[in-house]
Order: sequence, then C-alpha cells, then structure tokens
Amino acid sequence: MTTRIDATRFLPGEGDPIEDASIVIDGASISWVGPTAEAPDAETVISTETVMPGMWDAHAHFLGLTAANLELLAGMAPQAAILRSLPDMKAILNAGFTSVREVGGHGTYLAEAVEAGIAPGPWIYAAGAPLSQTGGHADLHGLPVDVVDGVFERHIGSPTVADGADDCRRLVRRQLRLGARVIKVCASGGVMSQIDHPKHQQFSDEELETIVEEAARAERVVAAHCHGKPGIMAALRAGVKTIEHGSHLDVEAAKAMADSGAILVPTRFVVQHLVDQGLEIGMPDYAFKKINDIAERHSQAMQTAISYGVTIAAGTDIFMPGAAGRNGEELGHLVDAGLSPVQAIEAATATGPLTLGPQAPEAGRLIEGYDADVICVTGDPTENISILADSDNVSHVLQRGTLVKG
Repeated sequence: MTTRIDATRFLPGEGDPIEDASIVIDGASISWVGPTAEAPDAETVISTETVMPGMWDAHAHFLGLTAANLELLAGMAPQAAILRSLPDMKAILNAGFTSVREVGGHGTYLAEAVEAGIAPGPWIYAAGAPLSQTGGHADLHGLPVDVVDGVFERHIGSPTVADGADDCRRLVRRQLRLGARVIKVCASGGVMSQIDHPKHQQFSDEELETIVEEAARAERVVAAHCHGKPGIMAALRAGVKTIEHGSHLDVEAAKAMADSGAILVPTRFVVQHLVDQGLEIGMPDYAFKKINDIAERHSQAMQTAISYGVTIAAGTDIFMPGAAGRNGEELGHLVDAGLSPVQAIEAATATGPLTLGPQAPEAGRLIEGYDADVICVTGDPTENISILADSDNVSHVLQRGTLVKG
C-alpha cells in the first residue's frame, strides 16, 4: 500500500524547510521525496500543513513509578510497573515521538512488546540497567547494600552495581544479554541519589575505559550520566558517545565535546519540571534541594555547549508520573538556550539516531529509503516551536508506514 503526504511545509530533519513538497511511503519505507507538483499517485493521500520525521526522545525511562522517588521500586511488583508504563508509551507516541532511547528501566522488555505489535508505543532502544559504582548515582542509598542489586535484577533483569574493571565488564555483558542497544554508565553523582554529589566523578578512568571497550566489541556506544566536569572529562577520555545532563559543563568541556564529536543530551525538561513540581509529585527533600542547586548552572551549561558548537540531541529524562506526552516541551527549552527552531527540530529528529552509534536505524530524516516514521503537524513549528509541545497539534503519526494516529 502506498501513502502520499502533501505538505505546505516539508521539514526534512536536517536542512532548511521546503515549501509545497511531498513524500510517498511504500510499505515501511519512504520511496519518493520531491515537489508536490511532481508527486506520483498513491492509494492514500494526506494533506497537512507540516510534515516532518517522527521525533526522538534520546533520554527517557520507563519505570512505572507512582512518585518521583526511585527507591519505590523496592516495594513495587515489576509486572505492575510495566503495566503502568503502557499508557505512558501511548502518550509519547501520540505526541509525535516515534522513537525513544530508554537509558535505564523496563525498556528491553517493552521494546519487544512494541516490535511484536502487542503494545502501541515508540520504538524503544534500551540500555537495561545503568551501571553504578557502590554508593554511586544508580545505587539506592536508602536500602541495604545487599538488597539493591536484587531490586534491579527483579525489575530489569540485571544488577546495577559494579566495582573494578572486571566487574564493569561483567555488567556490560549482562546488559547485552538483555538485548541492550546502548550502555548507560553513571560517571558522576546525581540528583535523585541521596548521598553522592553531582559534581564528583564516579568510576575510575580504567573502569570507564573498560565499559566503553566492552560495549564497542558488541557495536554499542556508551551514554554517560554526568553533571560534574570531572565526570564529563573522564567520560570523554574513555570515549563515550553521549553526555547526559552536563550541568557543570564549561568552555573547556564544551571544546572537548565538540572536538571529539560527542553529543550532549541536556534534558532540560526534567530539571525545570522537578524545580516546578518536584515536591508535589513525591520528590524526596534531599533531591529537591539538589535540583534547585544545579538548575541555573545547568541552564548556563546548555548555552555554553550551543555557543561552542556541541552537537545537541533532545531528551527529556522523563521518569516521573504524569509527564509522558509532554516530551515536545524539550524543544522549547533548546530554543531558549540558543538553538533556532529548525536546529531544535534537528536535535529531535536527525540527531536522535546518532546517539545509538552503530545501532542506529535509518530514521530521523525524510529521505528515500529511510524508515517511514513520519508525523503531520498543524501549524508551523519553525515559527512557533511550542506547537510541538502539544500533542493535539500532531494530527497523524506513522510508524514504518503504518498509521497509528490520525
């Protein structure tokens, strides 16, 4: 079956908008792109104001939490948590996000359900369990140390805590056994962990190098949670592909990222959301203080990264209840930090697959031969980026050529 989409405004994902252009979808792929006046016939024709690639959230979590507190996993059945993720997946898809890089959660299981057509949702490229040193960001500090790995085994299928190069190698292999498409490491302290400091480096250089090396042997890249500069620089030395958050990134770190080709996924959405609503959605007091301490510095870091040419990918860090479907708000934050609307759209489309390295699908751009993950939008997001923050403005969503909304 062929579908043609005629658009007043054609956003290719990379490059400038084009007026009065069309795409033709044949099966799961885009088979033709060009001026509407020259478009071939198709069995179905959709007319829209704006056509663009399906968007990517390059940093999200499916955890099924009932409050913004990771330690709740200990008392939660994984079956219930997974079921609570299903409406979140559908809301994200309806918001025009056809793909998610899930960097710690139930994503490896949910990815299978989406691929099999069992549950509607974005394509999920999951990390399995994030790697944490003892006392690190993904260690649940309020629980006994001998309980933490059991919680992650029960929910995700793998432990999370590793100490020493050999143990790091073992945990990378455990994530690969789950089907992880990317490896996540906590290279600095964090906000949602009780005892550690966001500025401090976690894992030694040797450990980080081992994680990157082992991932690379399986053609996986590493995403590094980093707030502090020491962790950012250590992760870059080790060869990670993406830096997540980057709150204390400065000029030196920005130049190092630009030189190495590493991608920043700044996740401003989660910072602003937790500052505004953290206590209302069950965020622990210690975490609420931490997020307020880094909020302004994080905003400055985003501006620094953009001004020094660091490649930016859009990611929200959604993990808390009630936020799924608001993923498009991240693009507004990127524009506030200095990207143009077209650049912000590129960060949420063409750049998204790059965060997966060799595991990237041919998606994120409207070109012949690429996956037909396509959305139609009412209005002009190049003039008003907030249009993409409202899922009601996404009139049609196609995943590999199948109409799933509209």
